[in-house]
Amino acid sequence: MPLQQKIDTLRAKYNEALKGGGDARIEKQHQGGKLTARERISAFLDEGTFEEVDALAQNPTPGGEKFHGDGVVTGFGRVDGRPVAVFAQDFTVVGGSLSLTQAKKICKIMDMAMKVGCPCIGMNDSGGARIQEGVNSLAGYAEIFLRNTMASGVIPQISLIMGPCAGGAVYSPAITDFITMVRNTSYMFVTGPEVIKAVTHEEVTKEELGGASAHGYKSGVAHFVVPSDLAALAHTRELLSFLPSNNMGEAPRRQALMESPLENAELDEIVPDDPSKPYDMRQLIKGIVDDSHFFEVMEGYAGNIVVGFARLEGRSVGIVANQPAHLAGVLDIQASEKGARFVRFCDAFNIPLIVFEDVPGFLPGVNQEHNGLIKNGAKLLYAFCEATVPKLTVITRKAYGGAYIVMASKHIRTDFNFAYPTAEIAVMGAEGAANVLYIKEIQKAEDPVAKRAEIIAKYNEDFANPYVAAGLGYVDEVILPRETRKKLVRALNLLETKRENMPPKKHGNIPL
Repeated sequence: MPLQQKIDTLRAKYNEALKGGGDARIEKQHQGGKLTARERISAFLDEGTFEEVDALAQNPTPGGEKFHGDGVVTGFGRVDGRPVAVFAQDFTVVGGSLSLTQAKKICKIMDMAMKVGCPCIGMNDSGGARIQEGVNSLAGYAEIFLRNTMASGVIPQISLIMGPCAGGAVYSPAITDFITMVRNTSYMFVTGPEVIKAVTHEEVTKEELGGASAHGYKSGVAHFVVPSDLAALAHTRELLSFLPSNNMGEAPRRQALMESPLENAELDEIVPDDPSKPYDMRQLIKGIVDDSHFFEVMEGYAGNIVVGFARLEGRSVGIVANQPAHLAGVLDIQASEKGARFVRFCDAFNIPLIVFEDVPGFLPGVNQEHNGLIKNGAKLLYAFCEATVPKLTVITRKAYGGAYIVMASKHIRTDFNFAYPTAEIAVMGAEGAANVLYIKEIQKAEDPVAKRAEIIAKYNEDFANPYVAAGLGYVDEVILPRETRKKLVRALNLLETKRENMPPKKHGNIPL
């Protein structure tokens, strides 16, 4: 065969691979409000940086139509100049269904991502296992799950759900660090509506069962919910800007867009004098961090705790904060799990943790206790105890009982603990203490109401302040809110060389 003919054959094969399932199927994808796999990768990566791997791979299984690439586009590129591995399932090819060939392509780039230490981003859009392949398809899923597990805590793994993701396919995203879902075009579930109807006689739509709203606001499976494919890709690029490429590196530093003052007098007005009055913790956070920009994670789920990324003097930090504007900032099952997962991610990837604490305790109730509040609350405690990254806590107001301990108290190896003058650090609030300790005294008094008010005032004077804890060294410094940024920045500068290790072990046994 002449050289020119060989060149033409090569070009023809690559041109065929670029067409995926063909023009008709591409048009159908667009009509459904979705980009194609290649369009997604092109929009996600820095222009001109994509290097494809296995574009000509084909499924060797006899019978059926064969396509170059076999339903997934895989390769490497750059985001903000940093290398990333990426795969995008192509719904135009056999519904993006997973074959052993497709799994091998995905595993190949995951293995390389581990070797070179770069994030791996998966764009999921698949009808599930390729049924005609039988156990080979299941083996392919298992190979991917194993690599997700091995890569966990080593390289950031991010899953974008940009179409269907059902059955065994959901477990790979579930193991990854972050899941983004696209509203109205993506869904995740283990068993679909038809199976549920047959087994339990419940009727439910795909959107109701496993749409973006269901997982973003009810189950907590999705960390982010966005309106479109392009929004998902842009959002993921920003997320990566806060993260290191691997567990041996540090997140890139970014110069602030505007110079933030080290002291902000407006912060003094945010926490109310009345301890029963709510306020938005996000307002405080935004008044402290660079550019007033807070990149929130799981915004729609467990609103009584707020987690996310921000920067201080260009340095990436993870923020965990009780939210007095929702359930008074109380810790419950969902908030504990949400906080614990985020804390462990930050610790795995060398991202300092900053805690803003205003917590009246754990949520009481039969439902909470019977559904495992103890073991779930212990997850957050375990995560903070285990974390060896720099840890800073600011107690803004309430810090009561066991919840005070859990929220990165001095007693569990937190490096610097600050408190505002409004802080109340005690076993419980004054009202509860009066009911437990002084109930008989109140009942015997000539004027029980006046006696109760007197006891509560005395308790508040003696205990509802930061000075007892400060006197014992459990709070390093009582500061004005306006000083928060300055104190945090200086503490982080000091802790840049922090070294702290856990005892030698294979791994701990977190209360799952």
